[in-house]
Amino acid sequence: MSGADDGDRTGNTEYGRRTFKRSRSHFADRITADGRDGWPVEAGRYRLVVSRACPWAARALVVRRLLGLEDSLSLAVADPIQDDRSWRFTLDPDGLDPVLGIHLLRDAYDARETGYPGGVSVPAVVDVPSGKLVTNDYQQLTLDLSTEWTALHRPGAPDLYPKAHRDEIDEVMQGVYRDLNNGVYRAGFAVGQQEYEEAYGDVFRRLDQLSQRLADRRYLVGDTLTEADIRLFTTLVRFDAVYHGHFKCNRSKIAEDPVLWAYLRDLYQTPGFGDTVDFSDIKRHYYLVHTGINPTGVVPAGPDLSLLHTPHHREQLGGRPFGDGTPPGPPPPGETVPVAHRPPGRGS
Repeated sequence: MSGADDGDRTGNTEYGRRTFKRSRSHFADRITADGRDGWPVEAGRYRLVVSRACPWAARALVVRRLLGLEDSLSLAVADPIQDDRSWRFTLDPDGLDPVLGIHLLRDAYDARETGYPGGVSVPAVVDVPSGKLVTNDYQQLTLDLSTEWTALHRPGAPDLYPKAHRDEIDEVMQGVYRDLNNGVYRAGFAVGQQEYEEAYGDVFRRLDQLSQRLADRRYLVGDTLTEADIRLFTTLVRFDAVYHGHFKCNRSKIAEDPVLWAYLRDLYQTPGFGDTVDFSDIKRHYYLVHTGINPTGVVPAGPDLSLLHTPHHREQLGGRPFGDGTPPGPPPPGETVPVAHRPPGRGS
């Protein structure tokens, strides 16, 4: 799988029944300012396809909001309940994406490569004029939004991948990806005890290291938000609701670590982060799609998500969330997470 849970042709029942291995992104073209891969940055040309359930797609949602790319890069939101064929556009009238005119994300993959045999993952960027998939490279996509799409950034957009800190950001992100972003999946889809315990150990060893790192600094690298914080956030915000129980990462919850819990609340309450999170989609996806590890299809009622809005006091550590920039405005009409899908509190 190259993104999150990609609904490949082996079927949803196979999750947890075969050894988990995340595949590399098959379509790794880049959309760049100079168009060197044949895909130049161009306002209105491309459509970002996501599921709000997916932590890998959620990165792109946050970056797009923070950089103010909503008017330049349109958004398609897939149903969190995909079937064995693909992510579906059943949230739209007649189950048809209104811009791409397709029912399934697989159609864009097949338009790019006829008979493509692999999994269909999000995030994905589709070229609207041709209907072809451009990229599903979830690792590079957000970095390019920060560094190649600068001509289309909003005034006051933060620098999420500052040159002076890139080596440190890359190092932090590599460890977080290996042990935590991907580690929870390795634990959740393990088919043997040793495989599970190794992944479980990696997850909590990394969480302990992150807790120590963040004890006296507000953000992971430097004194502003960076790509590293975004990649950590999308896993932390799903942890207690999904990974703790569903993926058996149950040594402790994020809410039980004072540092990580305050850090998560700080980010969640920052414009561009919590306002992209749909807990209904998140829980329904994991608990209803992964029938191999949750055959009953029962979706847990908890945890109490309203606690994400409680004071965090992390501002006492200093730091400036947006550096010399400004926070993004409210989400555009039609992109606001439904009130019923968010915990009560500010922004409800």
